[in-house]
Amino acid sequence: QVQLVESGGGSVQSGGSLRLLCAASGDTYSITRMAWFQQAPGKEREGVAAITNDGSPRYVDSVKGRFTISQDTNKNTLYLQMNTLTPEDTAMYYCAARRWAGGSYFSAKYYDYWGQGTQVTVSS
Repeated sequence: QVQLVESGGGSVQSGGSLRLLCAASGDTYSITRMAWFQQAPGKEREGVAAITNDGSPRYVDSVKGRFTISQDTNKNTLYLQMNTLTPEDTAMYYCAARRWAGGSYFSAKYYDYWGQGTQVTVSS
């Protein structure tokens, strides 16, 4: 089993920045990919950034150039640096981890472990 705990959410004005953290513990050796998902009220959970064990990042178009995903494997910590935030980024953000390396980076169904989420609110 893997446990994930997010932190770093909060409220910022449009154009601001936030850095999310996800601390992983447990059987972290089994993880092949990690990702950040966002879920706005009334919407489905959507992947925004993912990273492989070798550090290769992937982003959806809506966050390219604004968000940066990174990891510190020694500390078992995943990060999401979010810059130039807009009200459309307002959502609960979840850290996710998976054992299987196949399938879409951004499909929630392939992820085995989830954190409890951290709220990001961007005001105009």
